[in-house]
Amino acid sequence: MSTREPGDVLVSRDQLTARVSEMAAEISADYAGRDLLVIGILKGAVFFTADLVRELSIPCEIDFMAVSSYGSATQSSGVVRITKDLDVAVEGRDVLLVEDVIDSGRTLRYLMRNLAAREPASLEACALLSKPAADRLDLNTRYVGFRLPDVFVVGYGLDAGERYRELPYISVLS
Repeated sequence: MSTREPGDVLVSRDQLTARVSEMAAEISADYAGRDLLVIGILKGAVFFTADLVRELSIPCEIDFMAVSSYGSATQSSGVVRITKDLDVAVEGRDVLLVEDVIDSGRTLRYLMRNLAAREPASLEACALLSKPAADRLDLNTRYVGFRLPDVFVVGYGLDAGERYRELPYISVLS
């Protein structure tokens, strides 16, 4: 169990609500009239994915994948593995991959390559948070909620050792 506790709030509940609504409006406009499949990455993106799809003004299908690269650590191991794959096929579909945070960018790069090999009609990424290291990989994430400094954060689905996901804001883990 972690002895570290949440510290300064980086993104408030109100900021999260407003930005998710803005992102949903942009996504709805971009995908109007298309067959959108939203893929949320478990567990961290579950709250963001749920709030985002509730704000969409277009119909969509939702599925989830789970990947592991952290274990119980606060730094990525660098090895990404799929622990739960999709239940639906992506071939010929417009796919929006929804991530909680792009930290090193390795997980997103792996997932985008993996999904692209399944031949979707289109494939874009949406992340609630992005950190500076992700910019170095030039991932071209289409939708980004907030850019954060390189600090470990918790709340709104993000955890430290499975704790703090329930916080309604994003906080630095001090």
